[in-house]
Amino acid sequence: MRRVVTPVLFPLLALVMSSPASSAEPVSPQPTDPHQWLEDVTGERQLEWVRARNAKVKAALTDSADFTRLEARLLSILDSRDRIPLVGKIGGHYYNFWRDGKNPKGLWRRTTLAEYRLREPHWETVVDLDALAVAEGENWVWHRSTVLEPDDRRCLVALSRGGADAEVIREFDLESRAFVADGFALPEAKSRVVWRDADTLLVGTDFGPGSLTTSGYPRTIRAWRRGTPLADAPLLFEGQADDMSVSAFVDRTPGFVRELVVRQMTFWTNELHQLRDGKLVRVPKPDDANASLHREWLLLELRSDWEVGGMTYPAGALLAIDHERFMAGDRAFHVVFRPGPRSSLVSFSPTRHHLLVTTLDNVRNRIEALSWQEGKWLREPVAGVPDVGTASATAVDDLEGDDFFLVTASPLAPSTLSLGTLPAAGPPRAAAVEKLKSAPAFFEADGLVVEQHEATSADGTQVPYFQIGPRKLPADGSTPTLLYGYGGFEIPLVPGYDPLTGAAWLERGHVSVIANIRGGGEFGPAWHQAALKANRPRAYEDFIAVAEDLVRRKVTSPAHLGIKGGSNGGLLMGNMLTRRPDLWGGIVCQVPLLDMRRYHTLLAGASWMGEYGNPDEPAEWEFIKGFSPYHNVDPAADYPPILITTSTRDDRVHPGHARKMAARLEEHGKPVLSYENVEGGHGGAADNRQKAFMDALGWTFLEKELR
Repeated sequence: MRRVVTPVLFPLLALVMSSPASSAEPVSPQPTDPHQWLEDVTGERQLEWVRARNAKVKAALTDSADFTRLEARLLSILDSRDRIPLVGKIGGHYYNFWRDGKNPKGLWRRTTLAEYRLREPHWETVVDLDALAVAEGENWVWHRSTVLEPDDRRCLVALSRGGADAEVIREFDLESRAFVADGFALPEAKSRVVWRDADTLLVGTDFGPGSLTTSGYPRTIRAWRRGTPLADAPLLFEGQADDMSVSAFVDRTPGFVRELVVRQMTFWTNELHQLRDGKLVRVPKPDDANASLHREWLLLELRSDWEVGGMTYPAGALLAIDHERFMAGDRAFHVVFRPGPRSSLVSFSPTRHHLLVTTLDNVRNRIEALSWQEGKWLREPVAGVPDVGTASATAVDDLEGDDFFLVTASPLAPSTLSLGTLPAAGPPRAAAVEKLKSAPAFFEADGLVVEQHEATSADGTQVPYFQIGPRKLPADGSTPTLLYGYGGFEIPLVPGYDPLTGAAWLERGHVSVIANIRGGGEFGPAWHQAALKANRPRAYEDFIAVAEDLVRRKVTSPAHLGIKGGSNGGLLMGNMLTRRPDLWGGIVCQVPLLDMRRYHTLLAGASWMGEYGNPDEPAEWEFIKGFSPYHNVDPAADYPPILITTSTRDDRVHPGHARKMAARLEEHGKPVLSYENVEGGHGGAADNRQKAFMDALGWTFLEKELR
């Protein structure tokens, strides 16, 4: 699947920064931290501390036949050969990355569309990651490939050691299925690299002192010519030290070849520059709008209202205009999507002649196909989207055709992959959709229902949530219930098919709940911005409101109510522990942020100050310390049991957060278990076996504490 040229969108929690306070400004003092020594990730004393806690968790949770059965069940789902092998088109082949019990690190493989339509396609192995790891003595984890279009022969393969964000990049030949001898190769770093042409890369990487931002991402873009030293590559663009990152893009669409550089100042602001007549020219868009280019079109996603050309376009809108006319001064935009009070843009994917737009309407996916005809956008709904569930539509090959992949699922119905086709000419009539693959049911769903409810938050805001569980529940609040939340970075939570939750939790007659709290993207930019920085507690009040509504409705009660969240959701869990310890029977806190005084000094933490604030500025520390769980542990409070998990190889959210929080709770005699996987990066696991084990820990802990 080809990618639209667009500004960098980093993985979850990899971003966001604002300028740190200068030395002339007052700096809020750092509280004394007796556990700061645990921030040394690989120190032997620190790892011995980790091993001791891991042993305690294993003794408490894994020494039973129930744990062994659950772990095996989860692994069988993760390794199942009946899963849908999702594919992306490169040239005449369809590529898939696949892990199973025989290939735990995975195979990058390919087939033809005719074969893919068969129940058991013939796959040709392109890269055997298990064999490569053995041959090179490395614990390789697959990240991605970047293909030179439209030739589709050479690509750049990105591999990670143990699942970290940092990666090694090597040139690969898709015809010979081999790495290119003396080809392009980048050492381990958080690099950003694209093809300019067959013999040139545009590279952002660690070139030494001054080449990275304070967030640890590339600050410069250089043009690296084949056969020349990387260090000698001429400079194309340089950002500021306190930017988040810079990156380059090359649109190689015939007739629309363009080179672009994105300067990402913060998670929410960026500049787009285009190379025109040998010079980089800034595209005059709002800094907080994301821009994409497809053929003649410039597409803008607005995050705030924009008054331009005598019109006001609302935050959350998707606008389109002819790019060359825009650069010449035209500001007569076409509104592709206009948000409503409960509707928002999720994504869009252009085909050769059309535009597929995915939206949310009261947290329910909708997809439309749009076509520019006679001066206006005509639109047609894409059929087959579930009323409640997940749906995504992505172009198969936006350079050549109008086919698209449609992936749908609902909480009680497994995923289905279909191939849709839009007409090459004329309006986007109802797409012809051919079902290609369906996943089996991995858990028993008979008697289960999905319901959508709303809770009233502290300020009167109505907060939706989804409840999945038995049709009939005892009306005494005795049902073990797990409430999940995230609430940050404008990421919406939409209920899909989760076979691990189904097998480990729902089959036992328990209830699973997803909370659509502020800070997420369920209702567009305003829903997210309502919980930024000083307003972060709104997200926590929303989560508490959902929990109290579950208790009010007698779905569950505090003794049987558990909660889980990871990353920014781990920060949510820490705040739930310290703010409302009376409301929970157990907490699972995964790869979390917890020390909000030092988060910006740890790994990629500086890039998140646009979301949380700058703790070095006294005025901002005043509100940040209110949602810093590490600093709000009350020695006199009664806390529910908590399981905190992290990864030594997480180079995004520092494992010191989890370590120090566990140490502080231990220090005050609170019921805490902590487990640190030695691999896995920010995902917490490097392969299916590790994921099955880590998930089994969480589910076993919750079953023990909530039943």
